[in-house]
Amino acid sequence: MKIVVLDGYTLNPGDLSWSGLEALGELTVYDRTPASEAADRIGDADIVFTNKCPVTARTVAVCPNLKFIGVLATGYNIVDIDAASRAGIAVTNVPAYGTDAVSQFTIALLLELCHHVGAHSDSVKSGDWESCPDWCYWNSPLIELAGKTMGIIGFGRIGQGTGRIAQAMGMRVLAFDAHPNPDLETDACHYADLDTLLAQSDVIVLHCPLFPETEGIINRNTIAKMKDSVLIVNDSRGQLIVEEDLRAALNSGKVAGAAVDVVSTEPIRADNPLLHARNVIITPHIAWAPRESRQRLLENAVGNLRAFLAGEVRNVVN
Repeated sequence: MKIVVLDGYTLNPGDLSWSGLEALGELTVYDRTPASEAADRIGDADIVFTNKCPVTARTVAVCPNLKFIGVLATGYNIVDIDAASRAGIAVTNVPAYGTDAVSQFTIALLLELCHHVGAHSDSVKSGDWESCPDWCYWNSPLIELAGKTMGIIGFGRIGQGTGRIAQAMGMRVLAFDAHPNPDLETDACHYADLDTLLAQSDVIVLHCPLFPETEGIINRNTIAKMKDSVLIVNDSRGQLIVEEDLRAALNSGKVAGAAVDVVSTEPIRADNPLLHARNVIITPHIAWAPRESRQRLLENAVGNLRAFLAGEVRNVVN
C-alpha cells in the first residue's frame, strides 16, 4: 500500500516521527506541495494525507487508486467532499487534538494585550529602565482582568476551555452558541444572545467555526454595539472578522486592542489592513502548534487510517 503525505513540514518539521505511517505501508513525505502538483505526487497511491494542500475533484478523478484522504487538521474544507464521496473515498479529520493548546494561547494573547510583556522586556533590554528616574515605569496602560466580562462567541470544547481559565482569573463569562448546553452554566458563566454579549463584554473572544452565518461576524455594525475600549481576540478563523472594519475601530480607539492568530488570507499578505492598525498583535497561526498537540494530531491521524484498514468508521466526515 502506498501512502503519500503532501505537506508534512508544518505538522512535523523534524521533531516527530512518521514511524506510525511507515508501519502501515510504503510512505513518501513531501514537506510542501503546490496545489498544481498534488495529483502528480499522489499518482497511484492508495492513501493521501494533507494539511492545507487542496485535494480537488480533478485530483480525485485522475488518482483512481485513492481510497482514503486523511486531513491533518480539524477543518476539511480543502478536500472536495462531494467528489470524494462519489468516488467512494473516505475522508477523515482529527477533531479536538488542540483544545488545551488553543485555549492556552487565547489567554496568552489576552495577557499580552493587558500587560505588553514583550514590549516592556524589549524596553528594559534597550536601556530604558537603567536610565529611568523612577524605580519602575510602564509604556502602555496595564489592565487587570478580575471582575471584567469575557464574551465567547462559540462555546464548543475550545470556548469552554478558555471560559474555565477566564473564570479561574476572576472573570465573568458570557457565551453565545448555536447549541447552548445549560449544564455548562455556573455562577460566573451564562449564555447570552449576541447583542447582549457585544454590549456587556470587556473582552470578546472568537471560538466559532467559519460558516456562512459567522463569516464577518465582527464588522462595523457589531463593533458599534460593543463597549468602548473593548479587547478582541481571534485564534479561530480569520474570515470571522472584516479586517478593514477592525482596523478602523483600532485606529479610532473604539477597540482598545486586538490579538489575532489568524487572518483572512494565509500566509498574510502585505496589503492586509491589520498590518496598518494600532494596538494589534498578529501571530502566524500557531495556537495549535505545541509539540504535544502536534504529536496528538499525528497519532490520531494514524489511528484513523488503522481504523479504516480494519473496516471501522472513525472520524469519517463523509
